[in-house]
Amino acid sequence: MAVTITEAAASRVKHFLDNRGKGIGLRLGVKTSGCSGMAYVLEFVDELNDDDQVFDQNGVKIIIDAKSLVYMDGTELDFTKEGLNEGFQFNNPNVKDECGCGESFHV
Repeated sequence: MAVTITEAAASRVKHFLDNRGKGIGLRLGVKTSGCSGMAYVLEFVDELNDDDQVFDQNGVKIIIDAKSLVYMDGTELDFTKEGLNEGFQFNNPNVKDECGCGESFHV
């Protein structure tokens, strides 16, 4: 099982961690939410949990708990800019359906 991060996303995460002044990486996860069932969670990590999986790519540590990894296996985290909009984008091959607003998904 694996999760990847693009150079653009890694650069952005490094920028945030540098500005924050601490942290070992970025946690990716899922939670029950939205109209399609699940939503992505992003948060900085200062300490690892016992069930965490760590993926080190492009100089950034991506940390995922075992439960979330089942839903996110094969996911690529990217950072995109389109006009005035910018943000992280999850390219998850496990997604079967998404809600119309793009905030939640179903696997």
